[in-house]
Amino acid sequence: MEQYELDAVKRITTRPARDYRTLAVRGLTPVIGAEVTGLDLTTELSEQQLTELKTAFLDHHVLVFRDQDISVADHKRLAASFGELRPVNPPPEHGDPYILEVATAPESANVFGNGWHADGTADAEPSLGSMLHITQMPEVGSGGDTLFANMHLAYDMLSPKLKELLAGLTAIHDGAHAFRGHKIPEGYEPPASEHPVVVRHPETDQPLLYVNPAYTSRIPQLSADESQAVLDLLFSVVPNRPMLACRVRWEPNTLVFWDNRCVQHHAVYDYYPHVRFGHRVAINGGPLKG
Repeated sequence: MEQYELDAVKRITTRPARDYRTLAVRGLTPVIGAEVTGLDLTTELSEQQLTELKTAFLDHHVLVFRDQDISVADHKRLAASFGELRPVNPPPEHGDPYILEVATAPESANVFGNGWHADGTADAEPSLGSMLHITQMPEVGSGGDTLFANMHLAYDMLSPKLKELLAGLTAIHDGAHAFRGHKIPEGYEPPASEHPVVVRHPETDQPLLYVNPAYTSRIPQLSADESQAVLDLLFSVVPNRPMLACRVRWEPNTLVFWDNRCVQHHAVYDYYPHVRFGHRVAINGGPLKG
């Protein structure tokens, strides 16, 4: 690796450890993800527990909670501790408007999320984050792992000259782009929005790379060929740098909470023709700033 890449990794891996009093946090990798123990998510968390949980969330970006046999009400209460709940869009035909059923049928040839992306980046104000609670695993007992990548580090590991090029550029995120190979639901008009290529996290003010192959279609300040070349280069950053990511292996009653502002994820579809089921709740975010 180049020295600037090593320096970027060192800035994360040498930060002081936190002193948690009401929960325990064990990192999944040195740069992203942690398992949280010591909490019962079927009960309302105390103010100190929530404060420490929010600190862990900003530090690790992806939090994993095991053996949490929670109800939908428990799930929504926990999510609401971090902000206003985000309605599912397009809305479900039946059931709770804030609950997305993540269900894979035996005949599914593919699933949404089977590729690197962040959720809903075509929205004018993408979500703060999502909480996914898996209750049914494939009959084979494994498969369906999710990879999560740290987009702060993805940006930090770029060369100084490339960072200069990206400064001030924006990108078009098109919701229709994400439906390639899938039918757009009748009556649903996919959104499209323009966001900076490099944004700053609204709570930490740290820069991060904000393009993804699922939604990002072009950079309007560049010619079509230049735009595609730059996007292809940026899209390759995550899959070509495994150190950016952690891998979460699901078990029944696992809940994972990820920061959609600075994390991309990839839901690996390696369990056809088996089924998997869970519920996802998302939390509203705000406008993105460069």
